[in-house]
Amino acid sequence: MTVQLVSRAVVVIALLMLTASNWSRGAHAQGANEFASLRTQVSQLFSQGKYAEAALIAERYVALARQKHGDNHTEYAAAIGWLANVYQAQGRYAEAEPLYKRALVIREKALGPEHPDVATALNNLAQLYRSRSRYAETEPLYKRTLAIYEKAFGGEHPWVAIALNNLAGLYDSQSRYPEA
Repeated sequence: MTVQLVSRAVVVIALLMLTASNWSRGAHAQGANEFASLRTQVSQLFSQGKYAEAALIAERYVALARQKHGDNHTEYAAAIGWLANVYQAQGRYAEAEPLYKRALVIREKALGPEHPDVATALNNLAQLYRSRSRYAETEPLYKRTLAIYEKAFGGEHPWVAIALNNLAGLYDSQSRYPEA
């Protein structure tokens, strides 16, 4: 139960980090306020455990992002990332995984492989794999997340600490205590 609570907290933190990074870019395109409002609603409902309601808002966010920007835009990647997080919380892992993967591909192509938003997408996919005990797939994603955050922010940044915690939690899950 504790691992599940920590895992959920890490997902919420990752979502908040993603929201902050999207917000800080100052989306000036038409509908920016509507996107921000939808992100906020999904985040609030998610943090309250109201996943069915969050899914409905996230699905609306995905549709709006696709309509306004197409399905290769970072706003669309953010929208499907939120939807994937909600699906994961609902136990809809098979639906979450392709969304996480697509969000990662979009961000890598649009922002480059070393961008912090790419690290967040990597972390989200790793969280899904870890929750499914797919440890061999999880570890390289966490390591890459950590490397990107360290390069972007330095070793003392809170996001680096989260990435280190996630990697340590993975090692703990595998009884790799010295590494943890």
